[in-house]
Parts: sequence; C-alpha cells; structure tokens
Amino acid sequence: MRVIVFGASGMVGHGALHACLRDDAVTEVLAVVRTPLDVAHPKLRQIVHADFTDYTAIQDQLTGLDACFYCLGVSAVGRSEAEYTRITHDYALAAARALIAVSPNLTFVYVSGEGTDPTGKSRQMWARVKGRTENDLRALPMTAHMFRPGFVQLVDGAVSRTPLYRRLYRATAVFHPLLKRLFPRHVTTTDAVGRAMLAAAGPDGDAPAVLRNPDINRLAAARR
Repeated sequence: MRVIVFGASGMVGHGALHACLRDDAVTEVLAVVRTPLDVAHPKLRQIVHADFTDYTAIQDQLTGLDACFYCLGVSAVGRSEAEYTRITHDYALAAARALIAVSPNLTFVYVSGEGTDPTGKSRQMWARVKGRTENDLRALPMTAHMFRPGFVQLVDGAVSRTPLYRRLYRATAVFHPLLKRLFPRHVTTTDAVGRAMLAAAGPDGDAPAVLRNPDINRLAAARR
C-alpha cells in the first residue's frame, strides 16, 4: 500500500505517519509538508510544498497512491470563518481533487472531529465548516471515510501544535489512564487513530462512512 499523509506534524498526523511506518503492508509513505519533518525512515518520502490550494507543481508525484490520510487542520480559536474555511475546507477539497485526477482508486480518510455538524445548523462555526467539508468530500467520486475522534490520548511522542491544547493535555495528563478505564468507548489514542485509518483504507476494510471513537478503536484492535 502506498499512502500519502497531510498534516503529519500535528498530533493525529503523527499517529497516522508512525502507524504507516510500522505497518508491513505499507510500502511507501509520502508526507506533504511545508517544513521538512525531523523523521527519517526508508519508507518515508517528504514533499515540501507551499501552496495547499494548488498541487499542479507536484501532481506527477501523486500517481499510483492507494490511500490519503488527511490530518491537516487548525484550531478555529481566533480565526474568522473565512480564514478557517480556507484552511479547513478549501485545502482539503483541493488535495482530494488533485489526488482523484491521478490516483482515481485512492481511499480518502479525512480527520474531522466529534461534534461536526453536516446539517449546517450548529451555532459553532468550526462544526459547520467541518460538516460542509465532509459533505463536499463525500460528494466526490472516491471512497471516503470521515473520522470524528473525540478525546484522543497522545502517545509515541505526539504533540498538539495548538498552544491551548498543549496546556490542556499537560494539565490533564495524569487523568488520561483513568479516563481510558472509565470511558473506553469514548477515548482513543493517536496510534489507534493511525491504525484504524490503515484498516479503513485496506482491501479488507469494514469501515462505515463516518467513524467515531468506538469505531476507531474497533478497527485499530483488528489491525494489531
């Protein structure tokens, strides 16, 4: 399996990237990044690219891919709806369209979030934008899975790039094992999300179109 990962420097993207590097079924991983990752592995090839709305310059490198794990995202805090839409919706749709053009059989896995609203009625701006993004991705001629993780425990060195989230994770880290024991259906890990992506994109994947933490954990357990 040849996989492309967007957002590999983020916490969920970190999990996806490292799950791919550990999985024997994955033969090559392409990471599209603005800044090179401090990661070296025989299976990893990094593509440094600046414009996430236009992939014309690198499209010849996107052929023959089996799966895309789209983990690129930002917090909506402090951003206007127009800016958040550009980064969340427009970037994802541009990537999907570019990939479909040269890898038409690819499975696209999009990381959304618990609370995403595909009806557009939510009062929360981020939920509406994520919902619109999900809807537009699912309308494209490709196999697509929407991951909506809730609480995600950071493992294997994964770190959130959002300062507020980093502070929250540090403040609550001591409670993470307890949360996992008390609420196993509602807690997952960055590693489990990565393994579940591989399971969903694999030839024997039995994944629904929308996956929440219980679905993610079920697929991850089967991928061990």
